[in-house]
Amino acid sequence: LFKAKVLLGSATPSVETYYNAQTNKYGFAILDERFGGVQLPGIELIDIKKQFKTGNEKIMVSQPMQTAIEASIEKGKQVILFQNRRGYSPYQVCRACGWIPHCRYCDVSLTFHKNTNKLHCHYCGTVYPTVHRCEACGSDQFMQQNFGTEKIEERLEELIPKARIARMDIDSVRGKQAHDNLIQQFEQHRIDVLIGTQMVVKGLDFENVNLVGILDADSLLSFADFRVNERAFQLMEQVSGRAGRKDGEGKVMIQVAQVTHPVLGYLAAHNYELFYKNEIEARKQFGYPPFSRTIQLTFKHRVKDVVAGAANAFALALKAEFGQFMMGPAEPVVNRVRNQFLMELLLKLPKDTTLTNRCKALIHDQIAVLHNDKNFRAVVIIPDVDAV
Repeated sequence: LFKAKVLLGSATPSVETYYNAQTNKYGFAILDERFGGVQLPGIELIDIKKQFKTGNEKIMVSQPMQTAIEASIEKGKQVILFQNRRGYSPYQVCRACGWIPHCRYCDVSLTFHKNTNKLHCHYCGTVYPTVHRCEACGSDQFMQQNFGTEKIEERLEELIPKARIARMDIDSVRGKQAHDNLIQQFEQHRIDVLIGTQMVVKGLDFENVNLVGILDADSLLSFADFRVNERAFQLMEQVSGRAGRKDGEGKVMIQVAQVTHPVLGYLAAHNYELFYKNEIEARKQFGYPPFSRTIQLTFKHRVKDVVAGAANAFALALKAEFGQFMMGPAEPVVNRVRNQFLMELLLKLPKDTTLTNRCKALIHDQIAVLHNDKNFRAVVIIPDVDAV
């Protein structure tokens, strides 16, 4: 609108942004040294499968990780531990039959929060009392599966009782004042170990941190999304950058079962260029952005058959002209949120402005047609162009 210059800055640009720079759509400048000339942190992979073989159950803090944390504290340094899952335990499981409590409004398991002794739905926010009897078999024997930041905090207090430990997630720092107070305490070295979710990843500069631990890298590498590798690399590289920002003595330890995953190789070498080269080839081969334009349509309704009917009718209307570019309709991984059933339809269009505009116009017209049908009038349709 104003022909202003826009500056985009990132240590981990998106594949689309870097592609635009490489093809001269954007200007490009690179800063190849950290501030003060300090070295990037070294990265060590901890094979969590070998930790299982020692007889331990699901490992939260492996022995090598614990030893490194203790050594950092002994030196007067600080530690950041990253786990991209809040709460105590992602789900309770019946020991007898495997039944898992789910939200009555969403198709997701409930997360146990020990500080409230309640089960929480992280999609709609509904809170439930803790389950004491299995609805499937009547057993009263439950176990907590996997771990969130709250459980890690508890475990670390048991392992290293002298350490001053704090947690940074949406549950522990509600409100700007609580968030700022926690950051101030960490900056003043009144906290030895900070455990957190994505809140600890970006925009924080702590000069005394020499160790960063990523406790469950596998969870970042296992989403059904064509951007999964990009997001995992970005997140782990960003959190790794919290270590050794002043004196270059930083170290990053990553607990993972998929130790040979290519993303971890690029990460260990801090090699964004190689990551980009491999990722852009995969995108080109399968026709994903930046080599296509995507339009995702999400359909929502409280009756499952109605939303399925609407999505199928919509797809049929697009099929004649755009069928070759269409994927779905299909249920997403979480197919019900806030008591609304979901269906998704994805279009991957060649980078042809005329074709894209024609598709957008047809979608606009078809939304009107669908809403004139009394059977589908209440169906909510959400188009998302070039969804990120």
